[in-house]
Amino acid sequence: MKDIVFGAPVPVLRIFDEVKAKEFYLDFLQYETDWAYGGEELPAYMQISKGSCILHLSEHHGDACPGAAVRIPVEDIEEWHGRLIDKNYKYMKPGLEETPWNTREVKVTDPFGNRLVFYGLLS
Repeated sequence: MKDIVFGAPVPVLRIFDEVKAKEFYLDFLQYETDWAYGGEELPAYMQISKGSCILHLSEHHGDACPGAAVRIPVEDIEEWHGRLIDKNYKYMKPGLEETPWNTREVKVTDPFGNRLVFYGLLS
């Protein structure tokens, strides 16, 4: 029987304000916009990425519920944490937490209640 190959999932995160989403994801988290559509008469929908991490952000009512949680592996979590702190984002100063399950984590919550947990394995 032939193996079926699956690709990486792409989480869809619900947003309510494109400007606030861009401030958080593009300015603070330093993601880049790959593509976007929407406008005055249409809800925003966009793909953003950082490295191989791809996220979709949607203002469409039925696409997703706010309050999702996404875990994102990061090769150098200490460096990533330092970069976020250096951004001096006035709405969030994330910590670097060591967990009992052998990771270090940086947890952030977007303006819409979605949680992103960036994590690196302890050496």
